[in-house]
Amino acid sequence: MSTLQIGLAVAGGVVLAAMVAHGAWTSRRNLPRQASPDESASELPADRNIEPGLDVAAFDVANFPLPVPEKKPSMDALIDVIAPIALEGVVSGDAALAAMPTTRRAGSKPFSIEGCNETSQRWEIPVAGQRYVAFQAGVQLANRSGALNEIEYSEFVMKTQAFCDAINGTPDFPEMLDEVARARELDQFAGDHDAQLGFVLRARNAAWSPGYVQQNASRLGFIAGSIPGRMVVPASTAGMPPVLGLSFDTQAAMADDPAQSAVRELAISLDVPQVDRSEQAFVRMREVALSLADSMDGVVTDDNGLPLPAEAMDVIGAELEHLYDTLDQRDLSAGSALARRLFS
Repeated sequence: MSTLQIGLAVAGGVVLAAMVAHGAWTSRRNLPRQASPDESASELPADRNIEPGLDVAAFDVANFPLPVPEKKPSMDALIDVIAPIALEGVVSGDAALAAMPTTRRAGSKPFSIEGCNETSQRWEIPVAGQRYVAFQAGVQLANRSGALNEIEYSEFVMKTQAFCDAINGTPDFPEMLDEVARARELDQFAGDHDAQLGFVLRARNAAWSPGYVQQNASRLGFIAGSIPGRMVVPASTAGMPPVLGLSFDTQAAMADDPAQSAVRELAISLDVPQVDRSEQAFVRMREVALSLADSMDGVVTDDNGLPLPAEAMDVIGAELEHLYDTLDQRDLSAGSALARRLFS
């Protein structure tokens, strides 16, 4: 073999080795970022149920006034049609439960029946072993499905009448046209003052593995939700809706080898009317988004992929404060039982 052939062979080998090395480097660079192995607590099972409480290290929750759970009957004339039901005598809770309709909806609207407890003189959902001196039936005027219509009102009347026939009660129904008109007005208000916010965090370069997302999110107070690919920041009070939600590709979260799944974006969400104002939800949402962007090499955008600068977030925050004030003035404060029902 000539010197030239030997030189060409050596050069070819060097080039081939360089190509293999470059391919391996590129492959490693394009692998999704992985969770740190020394933080086992970050590997949260995707099907873990939402916990009622959490020590949130990233936020000093103690600085926020905690919302107080409301203790009052579910019906309210502000958002419900209410039909009083007079009785010929006391009715047992067992009889009332036996007479209840099989479904608790009239069309797309929640339907309920409450009784006035003979002993406590308080309105409550009928309970076996108790006795009731009066009842009232109600149907919600509006929700995110729209306003109560004539067909739904008629279904409400039919279900209430059937209950009354079974317990020897006499209902007093409000005028249908008046209630339907009231429903439309409430629906218009709700539509004008609903707010469900979302930020999108997109990877600048390398994608993320589900474990990497979970690890970084858990440092900021998120815990696994009941759906793969979803995490939440729990409310300060047990039983209240989560303050924030975080979601990414469900299929990636359910993959046989999640470490090889590539997640290039995740969504951070806030359902404003569902969360008490004292939780400072938007402040926390903004801090979460910016912190994750910094730690995960991402960029915060809107749904259309446009970056969200600090000035845009300031405007959103100011508009939310005005929205909170408006809801307060209408006795539909964010996070209240009535607001949670209306905006659902």
